[in-house]
Amino acid sequence: MAKELKNLTKRSESYSQWYNELVVKADMAEQSDVRGCMVIKPYGYAIWEKMQRTLDDMFKATGVQNAYFPLLIPKSFLSREAEHVEGFAKECAVVTHYRLKTNEEGNGVVVDPAAKLEEELIIRPTSETIIWNTYKNWIQSYRDLPILCNQWCNVMRWEMRTRLFLRTAEFLWQEGHTAHATKEEAEERAKQMLKVYAEFAEKYMAVPVMQGVKSETERFAGALDTYTIEALMQDGKALQSGTSHFLGQNFGKAFNVQFINQENKLEYAWATSWGVSTRLMGALIMTHSDDNGLVLPPALAPIQVVIVPIYKSKEQLGEIDAKVEGIVSKLRAMGVSVKYDNADNKRPGFKFADYELKGVPVRLVMGGRDLENNTVEVMRRDTLEKETRTCDGLEEYVKALLDEIQENIFAKAKAYRDAHIFECDDYEDFKARVKDGGFFLCHWDGTAETEAKIKEDTQATIRCVPFDCEQTPGVDMVSGKPAKYRVLIARSY
Repeated sequence: MAKELKNLTKRSESYSQWYNELVVKADMAEQSDVRGCMVIKPYGYAIWEKMQRTLDDMFKATGVQNAYFPLLIPKSFLSREAEHVEGFAKECAVVTHYRLKTNEEGNGVVVDPAAKLEEELIIRPTSETIIWNTYKNWIQSYRDLPILCNQWCNVMRWEMRTRLFLRTAEFLWQEGHTAHATKEEAEERAKQMLKVYAEFAEKYMAVPVMQGVKSETERFAGALDTYTIEALMQDGKALQSGTSHFLGQNFGKAFNVQFINQENKLEYAWATSWGVSTRLMGALIMTHSDDNGLVLPPALAPIQVVIVPIYKSKEQLGEIDAKVEGIVSKLRAMGVSVKYDNADNKRPGFKFADYELKGVPVRLVMGGRDLENNTVEVMRRDTLEKETRTCDGLEEYVKALLDEIQENIFAKAKAYRDAHIFECDDYEDFKARVKDGGFFLCHWDGTAETEAKIKEDTQATIRCVPFDCEQTPGVDMVSGKPAKYRVLIARSY
């Protein structure tokens, strides 16, 4: 393991290679034999489960309920909302037949041409169409609204270039779909869920984010407005980490979802959708981790504390076991996830390297001398600092240390992000600097032409019109035309 750690590519040498190696060596995920798909391994899935559990509680606190809708969507459904089908058409995987049969040679199988479907089915790239086709049966009156549904599921988008967690053909996510009686209520729900995402990112993932609204070009297909949280990775690239969409009445009209309003008149329902995916795993890795491996915020670490004994005999190990048992029990009673690794099939040095690679926030080491002195060595993963402490009051100290690590990881990421936000009013200066990364606040004239030119010239895109930026009118650095506000521009994943 120490040798493997030594071979982990440094971020300064190749950030992309460092990321790819780290995901695999930290036992989070690996490539599948199915093109563009990944296997999420138990350690990686344990992190996703903690994300899922926390977000699920946050959603339900706003009145959302979980449901489940079909994986397969009739092709005709997608064609009902023109922008929607255009946005996803190139990524759709299509089911055309329902049966295989043995080939003529008898040594394999082929698709049975007699088993062709009457209508082709799309493996869901997203579920607005199938859900709104269902909602028309649930909604007759304003009294049936709002409907606040979420589903945890997988989706498939046939990506040509894939990278573990960041962009795969199949990925896990949640998608919320709500129906409302008024435009104002739907807009408020879309903004509310964006705030939930931002709170989760900052409080639990320790990832600082910029909240804002997407440009028309960057909107979700079929949305009137798309709200986003944008995070800055250590290589200076932006990562869209969650979106919430105000869909207006587009899907209500496409699927004829009408209701009798309070004025006793027929009206189309108003819609939102919102989602985050296993891409958040990529954000977690790239925001915090270092050349030694993962750095996980305690709030999402599957193992928050690992305890490793160092011993010379079975008798000494038995004494350490007895001492550690009490520490483990107290920590677990305080809600801390602990692993006591006294397995004898790996040397302590191997274990140290392994848990450091996997980003376990706190490591406790107890040897024979520690046992005699009633002490333990404490190492924190975020700074790699070590200290020897008495076992008296150790549990309270470790609990407080986990909170401190969580805060420190966020503060470090925020300091990096804030140091890489630049106001820029000169296009030549922008073109020279944007390739080195960062968030650039630039005046924009609001035209798609200017947006397209920036992307063509620099591979950077308008990430959003940020909410927290003090906006003042100015001049577009590209066109020279008047601009109402500054937008956030960056290269992105």
